[in-house]
Amino acid sequence: MSYVIVEKCLGERYASCVAVCPVDCIHPGEYQTQEFMVIDPVVCITCGACLPECPIAAIVESEDYDPAYAKINADLAPDFSKNPKVPERSKDDAPRKPGNKLVQ
Repeated sequence: MSYVIVEKCLGERYASCVAVCPVDCIHPGEYQTQEFMVIDPVVCITCGACLPECPIAAIVESEDYDPAYAKINADLAPDFSKNPKVPERSKDDAPRKPGNKLVQ
């Protein structure tokens, strides 16, 4: 089982999870014409380092929590892995989408 980046990340992309990933399995790209990140389930070692890093809780610890986005992550990972890294957005930066909130 791999960790999964879910819909909350769509249009947000803080990318703070990338710096702590020991196996470089988190990649940026565009999905539905918006910024997004995915976790490559083939590479993810489920270490949990990324989970507390996301300021809007857009990462879940199992594919079972969001099977639809688990498939999206798996489908997009091969193409997204070719993309260059993106700069990290400040964790203090307010979410762009009204439904998202910063978690403490």
